[in-house]
Amino acid sequence: MSASHTDNTGKYVSLLLSKAGLETVIFYLWCQKRYTIFMSVCSLSIILADWVMTILMAALWLLGPVHSFTPCLILTNASATYAALPLPMICLSLMDYLLRDKALSNGRAFLKTLGNILLTLLVWLLAFMFSFSHADVKLMDMSCGKRLKKALVCEVEESKLVINFIAGIFTAILLALLPFCSHIPQWVRDADKFCEAEEEQEKVGNNLLLTSTLCPETKGDEKSYLTHTHARTHTHHRPPLWISLILGFATFWMPFLAVSLACLVFGLGVPAYISVNLLWLECTNSLLLGVLFWIFGIGKDFNGHNPHTQFSFSNHKCG
Repeated sequence: MSASHTDNTGKYVSLLLSKAGLETVIFYLWCQKRYTIFMSVCSLSIILADWVMTILMAALWLLGPVHSFTPCLILTNASATYAALPLPMICLSLMDYLLRDKALSNGRAFLKTLGNILLTLLVWLLAFMFSFSHADVKLMDMSCGKRLKKALVCEVEESKLVINFIAGIFTAILLALLPFCSHIPQWVRDADKFCEAEEEQEKVGNNLLLTSTLCPETKGDEKSYLTHTHARTHTHHRPPLWISLILGFATFWMPFLAVSLACLVFGLGVPAYISVNLLWLECTNSLLLGVLFWIFGIGKDFNGHNPHTQFSFSNHKCG
């Protein structure tokens, strides 16, 4: 109104605080902190950047609406910076997996971690420079109906790559699984049984291993038990490897993709500093690993079975 002033900085602080807090909890409980992997360093860097942005906005909120231009400067540049991150992070992560050496000594692991940190800082630096050269930080006046005379707004970007990624992957999963809808419930039940059997094998295998150290004649019993358990969990109608990988990915990530797509469908513009988050990064990581596993594992033999018929679906219980 003409005689009043409404400052929305507190709402932005709440939004950013929620994002940074949830990402920190997810990273602590879920993500593997193996910093010899480039994607793990990227995940940590996004969390740190979110906390820095939250602290800056909180400081402006506590200082009060002295300069309306400053929050706009932060939000506009942040959206442009985050929008520039996904493509280089995906490309470098893909290269990291293709060139990765599994047998790393302590010295080489340290150098690999240091290299990943420097690469991540370089990506952020280039994205930051890009945002300052292309972002429009001008404040604009906008009339908002009869009751609200005027609003000062600034332009923020959406991440086109994240939007296209979510829409494309969601559509591809639906099209791929649609012909197999009638088989999916049974496959999921078989996967659960298979995972439970593997956990049982681990427990009994450890017990038999301890016993066989004291009584060597139990080694034959261990082999017999494992063979029997595998036969018990074997099913004749199993999905192809590529379908089982898609099904495993969809079982875990479809809720996240569905919520993100709903925001897009209902026109809820999500700025890049929100859409580029830890969940999207880990979802992309799962996709990269699944594609690489299928490409490089398709010609190999898994436990004596043809990879096209081997039931390789893995959910969160199997890891």
